[in-house]
Amino acid sequence: MVVLKGIPAVLSPELLYALAKMGHGDELVLADANFPASSICACGPKEIRADVCHFYSGLGISELLEAVLKLLPLDTYVPSPAAVMDLVASDKQRGLAVPVWDTYTQLLGQAGSQAPLQKVERFAFYERAKKAFAVVATGETALYGNLILKKGVLPAELLQ
Repeated sequence: MVVLKGIPAVLSPELLYALAKMGHGDELVLADANFPASSICACGPKEIRADVCHFYSGLGISELLEAVLKLLPLDTYVPSPAAVMDLVASDKQRGLAVPVWDTYTQLLGQAGSQAPLQKVERFAFYERAKKAFAVVATGETALYGNLILKKGVLPAELLQ
């Protein structure tokens, strides 16, 4: 837990450090509880645990996303700075609803992004996650709750 003015308490020192080190185009994976975070991170990305800690047990992606978006500029040079894992064929066939995607879209909109969520096939999502800067393992229990964010730039006038 971080206790600083203007910094959301759900952002750990480790996550703040990762956000600060990320450059334009780097990606951050906010992973749900079913995501193979440790296996993916064995391929290179930094693993950050936000699923269980002293103050929060099972931190959800929506709460974490809201906090991250207060600090992380989203990439405006790509069609979509946010991607989710698309439903597998059997879940599409049975019409599985993913209400958490609506929440993500709303939070991204509040942060200034009007781009639609990009849907990435399951195994392509895993491959993309292996190239991410970091993977944040959360306690999110919603199916298909995984989210990838692409960092953008801050114009010089906003840097202080």
